Order: sequence, then C-alpha cells, then structure tokens
Amino acid sequence: MSLLILGLIIFFGTHSISLVNRRWRDQRLLRLGEPAWKGLYSLVSLLGLGLICYGYGAARLAPLILYTPPLWLRHLAFALMLPVFPLMLAVYLPGRLKAAARHPLLLATKLWASAHLLANGALADVLLFGSFLRWAVADRIAVRGRGESPLVRGPKALRNDVWAIGLGLLLYGIFIVWLHRLLIGVSPL
Repeated sequence: MSLLILGLIIFFGTHSISLVNRRWRDQRLLRLGEPAWKGLYSLVSLLGLGLICYGYGAARLAPLILYTPPLWLRHLAFALMLPVFPLMLAVYLPGRLKAAARHPLLLATKLWASAHLLANGALADVLLFGSFLRWAVADRIAVRGRGESPLVRGPKALRNDVWAIGLGLLLYGIFIVWLHRLLIGVSPL
C-alpha cells in the first residue's frame, strides 16, 4: 500500500505544480527550457505512474474492503464509462464534443474515477480512484479560475465528432471485452 501512496504523491505532486504555484512552474520552464522541463516532468510522472501500477497491483493481493457495492452499481459504472473513450479522443479531434465538454480529458477522468468508485470498495480502489477524481475536480476548478480556454488543434469539424464517438465506443468495447482483463487482471464482465 505504501508504494501506491508514494506513487500517488509523486504523480499528483508533479501534476499539481501549476495548481499550487504556477509562477514557480513558469520560472523553471524558462530556466530549463521547454524540452528539458517536459522531459523531467515526464520522467517524474512516469515514475509515479509506475509506482501507482505496482503498488495498486500489490494492494489488490490482500485487499482491505471498506464497502461492498451492490451489483446494480456495476451497471451504472458501465454507463458512466461509455463517454470516457470518446471524450479522450475529442481532445485530439476538435469538434462540438470538445467544445461542449470544454476540457474533455478532465471530464473523462472524473467519469472514469467515479465509475470505478461505484463498482469497487477496497481501500486501494478508494485511494486510487478517489485521488484521480479529487485531482480532476481541483484541476478543473483551477482552470476555470484562471479563465483558460482549451487548446484547439485543427479545425472544428463534425466528422471529428463522428470519429471520436465511433472510435471511442469501439475502444470501449475492446477494452471491456479483452484489454481490461489483459492489462488489469480483472474482467469487468
């Protein structure tokens, strides 16, 4: 459990620098240069993510159950997960979906974390998914407070929405049927 917690601290510590002290982050970015800053940021984030994955896997071997969700919440979790992959793709395929969500990756993270909190009740689950949910909410509030608008890459087009939704639902199906069990070790079905 300690590796999971350490990983969460490193990962979200890195991802929260601009939430806590944007000026400090901007100064480091100027001093190191963008490539070096992004490289260092990525390495520290990957270290945190690796510790999260390893620590979560280890914690699942001897779970401490906090609550046992009723079976019907799994169905709600499946429904909440439906827009997650389309929203993730909408980040790179600007269209009405991205405009409506404003920050589609943060919304996808909130839906993903909420769905998993509904379906899982072990301490490691609450730490992992609760941390992601809390961070996504805090980041969205900070972005709104700064008045930032999402980055737009490429022209907004209806075909991008079609691609994001179609590919997103296909990825969701593949993940549910095959990849979740392969990568996570648990079949959601």
